Amino acid sequence: MSELLEIINLSICFNHDEKAVDDLSLSLQQGETLALVGESGSGKSITALSVLRLLDERHVRYPSGEIRYRGENLLQASEKRLRQVRGQQISMIFQEPMTSLNPLHSVEKQISETLALHKGMRGPQARIRCLELLQLVGIDNPETRLGAYPHQLSGGQKQRVMIAMALANEPDLLIADEPTTALDVTVQKQVLELLQTLQKKFGMAILLITHDLTIVRHYANRVAVMEHGKLVEQGETVALFAAPKHPYTRKLLDASPPDAPLAQPRGHQPLLNVSNLDVRFPTRRGLFGKVKEDFHAVKRVSFALERGQTLGIVGESGSGKTTIGHALLKLTASTGGIALDGQELAGFDQRAFRPWRRRVQIVFQDPFGSLSPRMSVAEIVREGLQIHDPENEHTHDQKVIAALNDVGLDPEARDRYPHEFSGGQRQRIAIARALVLQPDLIILDEPTSALDRTVQKQVIELLRDIQARYGLSYIFISHDLAVVRALSHQLLVLRNGAIVEYGSADEIFRAPKEQYTQELLNAAFFYQ
Repeated sequence: MSELLEIINLSICFNHDEKAVDDLSLSLQQGETLALVGESGSGKSITALSVLRLLDERHVRYPSGEIRYRGENLLQASEKRLRQVRGQQISMIFQEPMTSLNPLHSVEKQISETLALHKGMRGPQARIRCLELLQLVGIDNPETRLGAYPHQLSGGQKQRVMIAMALANEPDLLIADEPTTALDVTVQKQVLELLQTLQKKFGMAILLITHDLTIVRHYANRVAVMEHGKLVEQGETVALFAAPKHPYTRKLLDASPPDAPLAQPRGHQPLLNVSNLDVRFPTRRGLFGKVKEDFHAVKRVSFALERGQTLGIVGESGSGKTTIGHALLKLTASTGGIALDGQELAGFDQRAFRPWRRRVQIVFQDPFGSLSPRMSVAEIVREGLQIHDPENEHTHDQKVIAALNDVGLDPEARDRYPHEFSGGQRQRIAIARALVLQPDLIILDEPTSALDRTVQKQVIELLRDIQARYGLSYIFISHDLAVVRALSHQLLVLRNGAIVEYGSADEIFRAPKEQYTQELLNAAFFYQ
């Protein structure tokens, strides 16, 4: 079978001389899926973008190599020829649909644009084709979605619109760059199965860029592994997973989270008791600001958390997971009971609650967004001490150093700024900021979702170690069920703001009682 795409001895440099991609050779045949895997910075996305020459030509050089599509070297193609190839013969789905879709244009306008450019379709003809594409990618009520804007769609719907745009001209090759990273496991499975179905329908080849090896195992025919811009191993998926040859490949495959949390003693008085927690957000107000309509985000949720234990909260986007975390911290108004160490906090105003804040801390999903770029690491970690322990300022430096040591960071680097650290290191800084106040409870809101698997495993092991050392309690909010299983003693499954299932994490993972829980676990390949 002739090769559809061949990358031959390709090297890519930016303004500096260091090679971002070094002597890479790959091939892809019609109808197959090749997964390109590796950690952040390995050169996966740069390789994908180079196929369509989407890298900024002012700052990139190709010292050597060829990118051949059906025998034609695209590195030597004119801009006019590249415009013909892009979207028509080779299409691309990007990682984040919200930033890839134009917020000012409707769904119909964005899909019609590529039809007009490559097929000359306009007016009613283009509208009919847009409806066909939305139906093809499984969007409900496509007629009503044509006039919708990206912010009016869910994450899964936005990604389906991106797929519809990419497939509008029935390309031979689809490049999918982390197409499911931002999606819940159920939506993730739907999108990947949709791509697989459409691949068979159109005979497409797919170049799948991902760091999720579970996806690779189930959806790729072949795998190519990259490290620091170099190809270190490639082969058939089944064979490579069964017997990886390169140490780096073995490291990636060994980076799966543990199967269970560390055992903790039971029988303590609950640290946290939550009863009938309710959260509503006003959606329409009348005269004088009176609420006319509201959205019921959390519906009479009750649970208890023992000292030294972890409660995992799982569910799809919009299920109320993060809202519960914010309500416990009084960042969101709520009704119901919230008792910490027997003290009822629900009726406290912000001033009364302030002394309790040092006992309940939070670590957010995006470590870069939650750390001030204008503050040094020492200032970030010290900030809580300045607010909650100002009278002991002479001890602050020692506490900052101790917190950084606890999370495995060199205290000598405390005068550096967040941008000088990797994603995993930034998340360790965020954990140190929470830890320095010696809290009883830390709420972890998707703390590993933005990290590579190997870094995820490091952060999970760090959290387990800190919990064992200090007897901390965690509320762990995530849609990554493998990570939840590694940390959680109790599990709370949410759907549309209400509890679906609650109890021992081990029992729920082994034998879920509710159909929705079974669907979540099946989507995460727990039973395959």
